[in-house]
Amino acid sequence: MNMNKPVEMASALVGQASHAADQVAKSTQHLAHNVSQGVRDSAQQLREKAAYAGDDAVHYIRHEPVKAMLIAAAAGAALMALVSLFSRSRNHRD
Repeated sequence: MNMNKPVEMASALVGQASHAADQVAKSTQHLAHNVSQGVRDSAQQLREKAAYAGDDAVHYIRHEPVKAMLIAAAAGAALMALVSLFSRSRNHRD
């Protein structure tokens, strides 16, 4: 009976498993890099959009101050109405 055959088979299986683990690790690193790059790109786009929105708001306020004030007052009133509505419904449940 040849005792080397099982040892050789086990060694080959360990080698294959090691190679597969290396491939999984490389794939995981590649995926993590792509995800982090995507997050950075999205964050940059969000910063740019926020800057444009801020610039647009300042431009509108400078050119239409009365309308801007009325819009702000209406938005504040709507927000307060929602807060009041939710706080009343919460108090009735307790």
